[in-house]
Formats: sequence, C-alpha cells, structure tokens
Amino acid sequence: MFRGEFVPCFEVAARAERVLEELRCRQLGVIEEPVPFDDSVLHRVHAPRYVDFLRGAWDEWVALNPAHRDRDALPSVWPVRQHRSDVLPENFAARMGLFSFDVGTPLTSGTWRAARGGAACALSAVERIRSGSRSAFALTRPPGHHAGHDFFGGYCFLNNAALAAQALRDGGAERVAVLDVDYHHGNGTQSLFYERADVFFASIHGDPRTEYPFYLGYPDEVGLEAGRGFNLNIPLPRGTEFPAWRAALAGGLRAIGDFRADALVVSLGVDTYEADPISGFRLCSDDYLRVGEDIAHAGLPTVFVLEGGYAVEEIGVNVLNVLEGFEACSS
Repeated sequence: MFRGEFVPCFEVAARAERVLEELRCRQLGVIEEPVPFDDSVLHRVHAPRYVDFLRGAWDEWVALNPAHRDRDALPSVWPVRQHRSDVLPENFAARMGLFSFDVGTPLTSGTWRAARGGAACALSAVERIRSGSRSAFALTRPPGHHAGHDFFGGYCFLNNAALAAQALRDGGAERVAVLDVDYHHGNGTQSLFYERADVFFASIHGDPRTEYPFYLGYPDEVGLEAGRGFNLNIPLPRGTEFPAWRAALAGGLRAIGDFRADALVVSLGVDTYEADPISGFRLCSDDYLRVGEDIAHAGLPTVFVLEGGYAVEEIGVNVLNVLEGFEACSS
C-alpha cells in the first residue's frame, strides 16, 4: 500500500536470486544452507508474544475468512501516543497494528518461513565466525534492520543483524559493533541496543527529516543510560555522492575502533546505489569495492547481513563488490 493504492512491492525474491547468481559466477567463498535453530533464540532479541504472533499470523488471518488466502494481511489500526500497548488484544487486526509501524509491509503466506529462514542464515554466519572464519555473509530476504523488539515494518520482521550481534555476545565476544550502511536508518537495531554499552551501533543513512523511517536517526540520538555514547547516527542529504559518503563511513569506522569491538556485524544495504528506485544517494557499482576494502581495514571478524537494495538487476554486482573488496584486503 503506497499513497492510497496497491503497488508492486520492491522487496522481491529476485533480489536474493541475483546475489546468489553473482556468488556462483565469481565463486567467492562456499555457499551453505543455514543450520536449524530453536525459536527460543529469537527471544534474545524479540518479545515472545511478538514472535508468537508472527508464527501464527497467516493461519489466523485465513481462519477469519478462507478468501483471505488470496489477500495480503495489512494493518489498519495502531496504538499511538496515550494508547495502551501492554495488553495483548484478542482481535487479530488490533494485534496486527500493535506489532507494526507502517502499512507498506504486508504479511503473506510465506512471511514467517522467509523471516525465520533469514534469522537462520544470520545465526549460521555467526557460527562460521566462531569457528574461525574472518567473515561470513547471510544472504537473507526479507531484510531485518527495521524490526524491533516487538514491531515490524519497512519489509522487516525479524532483525537478522541484531540476532547476529546478540549471538556473538552470547558466544563470548565482550563488545560487538553493528555498522548499518543501508540508505534507510536501522531504527529497529538502534532501539534494541540503545540502552546497552556492550553493542555499539553506527548508521550512515538518508536524513530522517525527509527519508523513511523518519522517526529515528538524528545525530543527537547517542544512547540512553548505560548505552549513552554507544549510538552514532550520521545522516546525509539526498544526492550525497561517494566521497562524502565514504568520509562518513570513515567516521563510523573510527568510532567502532575507539569502541574496541571484538566483532563486527554489517547491515549491508546497497540501496545507496545511484539507480535505486526508492533511495537517493549516488554510489556507483565500483564504489562498493572501496566500501568492502574500508570495512576490511577495521580488522575485525565480520558478519555481513543483506538488508536493502532494490535496483534488482544490479544488486548482485553491488553486493559482491563489497564482499570481494573485503576479501581482497583480508587475505
């Protein structure tokens, strides 16, 4: 749903397929299926009642009316300021609104399966790092960085980057950094770690005064309580070209270095690309090689998690350029 009408979704299966094709073409790394996990792991990041809702939402939607099998489920009512959110309503529409923040993120028959599969990829990538690999890439869709403790939106349902960061912490890393290079601010990731000193969050993104998701991502958001000083937002204006963007990346990486992280999670969105249909930065494909190189110079075990990037024909090249640039500086 966009501006009052149904339009084709930019988050399509071909995004992951193009990246997989490019991985096979370049023969970079080893492609593996994710390992199984128990849903209780999701509770390390997400509220149990939220996970329960996502798991059963489609079946519940269809049970309301068999004709719903041919319709997406969309939220229609939300608990805004001064409304209660502590009580879990019995009404399906009310719970849908309780757990969502936009109308552009439909639930479909495959939503839970896909989101859970993405989480499995992120957790499996962490296991690769823990077994000694310098880097691992979680090829996931839908993306995850807009999903919070108990909310979905922005095409995101489970926060793969946050799950990876928490798994690294649980696996023994004392300090983990999350670097979000997607065009859109990772509002879900920020909200999950905003009061924590063990996970540093840095994001380079479009200015929230004009760019989705609008309500977080300002420079004065530096963390709260124990987390004060461990959140860094670097918003940039629409039309930003690579030299200015790269300077912002350098600032984010310096902050991560000062944090003395033991491991790094990269929310790898390539919707910073100049031809992306819903974004506004002006990076070209060759620039992503430099992005990978710059991240590699941080010298940290690194989990890459795919986020946005909606120029479908170019997404494979752009993602693989980041990974190839990283590998070139890691060997």
